[in-house]
Amino acid sequence: MRIKKNKKQYIAGFCARLGTFLLVLTIAVCIPLSLPRLLGYQVYAVISGSMEPAVSIGSLVYVRQIPPETVQKDAIIAFYGTVDSSAVILHRVVENRTVDGSLITKGDANAQPDLSPVRYDRVLGKAEGSIPCLGRLALMLSGTWGKLSSLGLVLAAVLLHAVGAALGAKEERFQNKG
Repeated sequence: MRIKKNKKQYIAGFCARLGTFLLVLTIAVCIPLSLPRLLGYQVYAVISGSMEPAVSIGSLVYVRQIPPETVQKDAIIAFYGTVDSSAVILHRVVENRTVDGSLITKGDANAQPDLSPVRYDRVLGKAEGSIPCLGRLALMLSGTWGKLSSLGLVLAAVLLHAVGAALGAKEERFQNKG
């Protein structure tokens, strides 16, 4: 009977530890995606190589809104590509033309500055940090399958904790009777 008791304790402990690991993993992935937003940052995934090597494809970039007239040369900014576009571009400032309210930008990997100046009203903010590779994960998690997978991990963790607790409680009742 001792072997069966140890096996149930092992399984209960394993389920609880695996459930905890899944919850910690889910939280660890969500923190760099959600906490910066609470602190006033916008979060973007980089999908082009125009800023390499400074910011590589697949990076997650944190952008803070600032007054465009205060942007300094060499700052990396995020802005809407065109007036009617929702595409966000990340480029370095070559010149701030405060007189006409525009910025001249250039991707680090590009030979020439961008053709069109960026009007102040299209500027989203200044990039204040990035994490390589995390942008790929953010893109994956923002889709339907990513959200369902995250929910599945949380449900699996809760289920594993419940199984572990049930096995542990059953074993405890058995010990108290014996």
